[in-house]
Amino acid sequence: MDALLADAKATGTPVDGANGLLNQMTKAVLDRTLQVEMSDHLGYEHGAPEGRGSGNSRNGLTRKTVSTLSGPVQIEVPRDRNGTFEPTIVPKRARRLGNIDDMILSLYSRGMTTRDIEAHLLEIYGVNASRELISNITDVVVDEIKLWQSRPLDEVYPILYIDGIRVRIKDNGVVTTKVAYLAIGVDVDGRKHSLGCWIQDTEGAKFWAKVLTDLRNRGVRDILIACCDGLTGLPDAIRSIFPDTVVQTCVARHPQR
Repeated sequence: MDALLADAKATGTPVDGANGLLNQMTKAVLDRTLQVEMSDHLGYEHGAPEGRGSGNSRNGLTRKTVSTLSGPVQIEVPRDRNGTFEPTIVPKRARRLGNIDDMILSLYSRGMTTRDIEAHLLEIYGVNASRELISNITDVVVDEIKLWQSRPLDEVYPILYIDGIRVRIKDNGVVTTKVAYLAIGVDVDGRKHSLGCWIQDTEGAKFWAKVLTDLRNRGVRDILIACCDGLTGLPDAIRSIFPDTVVQTCVARHPQR
């Protein structure tokens, strides 16, 4: 490594960037690994006599560019005559390696727009990701959220906590404070689970009745104790969905002066 860094410094090669040392090393590792994968697929090394009459052989290279966290890298993917080679380190049709998708999701979760993410990836990493591509990646999150929101729940929760927490949310480019309403269930083994999270402008007994109805529709049949604040009508809303539930309202204690 010291020799590589010294050589890069002597020749004026930057460490990072599209033409930097990291990219050159990434290309060398990927190219060599692809050749090893091809040898494993064929069952013999390049130029080995065992390949004669084997029924399959190498058939040149295909160049393609993939995006990495150190910038775009042009690699050479070996081909076989039978077209049965399926590389693992760089799968067919893959154009992004490493944590590019994870980075897009991370930036998206922090409130950045698709335009901001596109500009950030191009400026910092030299990755040319279109807004359409970014939208397709972030749509996966939306699908996962919907699956999580509708997942089946346990039939019984000995304790259910329901309350709201104020959070800062970026909505249409403006950061505002909203209330996220949470339902936390304690299972029969004593473990806490987030059963759901809802963003609502106003809190009321009718809203919580809808939340509890959703929990029932997802498989909850009984709640032994429901802990909540003293919102007017909330205990009645709980009992309308789960008649046998004991409602325990929170008690706020003021510190002694």
